[in-house]
Amino acid sequence: MRQSQSFQPAIHEEPRMPGTEDKMADKPDWRPRYPGSGRLVGKVALVTGGDSGIGRAVAALFAREGADVAIIYMANEERKDAEHTMAIIESEGREGLCLQGDVGCRQFAEEAVTETVETLGRLDILANIAGEQHPDDEVTDITEAQLRRTFQTNIYSMFFLVQAARPHLRKGSAIINCTSVTMYEGSRNLLDYSSTKGAITAFTRSLSKSLAEDGIRVNAVAPGPIWTPLNPYGGQPPEEMEDFGKNTPMGRPGQPNEVAPAFLFLACEDASYMSGQVLHPNGGSIVGS
Repeated sequence: MRQSQSFQPAIHEEPRMPGTEDKMADKPDWRPRYPGSGRLVGKVALVTGGDSGIGRAVAALFAREGADVAIIYMANEERKDAEHTMAIIESEGREGLCLQGDVGCRQFAEEAVTETVETLGRLDILANIAGEQHPDDEVTDITEAQLRRTFQTNIYSMFFLVQAARPHLRKGSAIINCTSVTMYEGSRNLLDYSSTKGAITAFTRSLSKSLAEDGIRVNAVAPGPIWTPLNPYGGQPPEEMEDFGKNTPMGRPGQPNEVAPAFLFLACEDASYMSGQVLHPNGGSIVGS
């Protein structure tokens, strides 16, 4: 495992909620369900939020399909999770790179891309998965610091990473952004979060048109309620956790390994005629595309 130096600029913000999968009693299921078929052999992927949850499942599946994978995680509390993900990547016979820092900081985003290319040799797939959410019952409860932080992590980071990655991407490369079912259905207590997800969907569709002529595909995945550290560690009100995901037609939250295949499909040549699209692993909720 290759571990980069930590880069965490001083930012005035509300307390963060690092989600530590290692400490969860009911651990999310990240394991790929099938043997690999070599769909990403020779590719290099950079996965933000790759230490746990959907990011870990995506990193594991990419590695199983033959990619070398760099992951980004934010907080020191998440280091053990990140090391576990690195062990998963290496157990698939692939090379991994572990980067710690704030994806909402342009300087770190540039350094993360540079280190990925210098260490793993290239960059073919950018999976923008890292995100944060802070529930508030009233719009007046959302502080300016929280609003800025949520947008910085969820959408600014995607601009910064795409800008840094752009010179390294070539025909056949793929960018996959993580939006959310809340972009389509709205969310009464995640106003700032769902707003960033709307921005991500618009960013995905616009960027796809910008890069299509160069053969670079840009798509997104809009998960529904997925069992990851984000929610029990403050992403949802504690009193609502018992019923988390039960309002979907399937009556349960999804697992990260039920979302990762959507990222794989959009990353590989199976999706060679798709760009500007959104896939919806959301437990059966019918939403606009």
